[in-house]
Amino acid sequence: MNSIFAKRRARLLAMKAMRDNYIPGDQLTTCPKCGQESLRREVAGNLAVCPKCGYHFPIGGYYRLSTILDPGSFRELNGKLSAGDPLAFPGYREKLAAAQRKTGLTEAAVTAAGTIGGQKCVVGVLDSRFLMGSMSAAVGEKITLAIEYAAKNKLPLILFAASGGARMQEGILSLMQMAKTSAALARFSEKGLLYISVLTDPTTGGVTASFASLGDIILAEPGALIGFAGPRVIRQTIGQELPEGFQRAGFQETHGFVDAVVPRTEMRDTLEQLLRLHRKGGQA
Repeated sequence: MNSIFAKRRARLLAMKAMRDNYIPGDQLTTCPKCGQESLRREVAGNLAVCPKCGYHFPIGGYYRLSTILDPGSFRELNGKLSAGDPLAFPGYREKLAAAQRKTGLTEAAVTAAGTIGGQKCVVGVLDSRFLMGSMSAAVGEKITLAIEYAAKNKLPLILFAASGGARMQEGILSLMQMAKTSAALARFSEKGLLYISVLTDPTTGGVTASFASLGDIILAEPGALIGFAGPRVIRQTIGQELPEGFQRAGFQETHGFVDAVVPRTEMRDTLEQLLRLHRKGGQA
């Protein structure tokens, strides 16, 4: 009898191992760039980067912060600040509610104080899952408050951009955030403090034309689309074919818009090194 149960247990364990490791579906994910399948846990263990081709999957704001900040150092700033509906735009409230349910966020921006390698800093992240990371009045306010908090406490600032631009449902109020965030950064810069901008896929529209482009140091993830108008719009406007890789991170680095292209798996170490290099007096 015991041998029967032992064989049954062995068969169940074998079936579980097969399901977990080989059966396609829930356990596998397909890379949209190379088209190859990888185990989800393998991709997750590589910080959501395809192990076959290096494609960087979009990631959520809280998860990105967890890959950058020291464990236990995260302290969210203005976490309850959320968008309003200033123009009573049809269907906007429903879209906001759906995005909040889907992502668990109150808005497309998450800002926090924390440490990287023991060094205090302020970090802000735009989450492209929330209405394409578009910049609403609330997003602009959260970014501005984070900048002002960093300035008040004399802390370095790191902002991760990922956005389709201004949020059309808020009209001119959204566009005003370009000037608002830029003015806050100008005041921040006057204090001689460090601002590192990290551009992820995609960084476009009003975000590119404001705080994303104002970093003392500008980094980008590999393959990130970076520009104001997208390549399709530009191609249609000028009636010409564009160079290969146009507006992608590598192209922007070659043409001087980006200082360095840094893989996600190396981002934390790179930021830690930059923060150490820019500490007052150059002390490590």
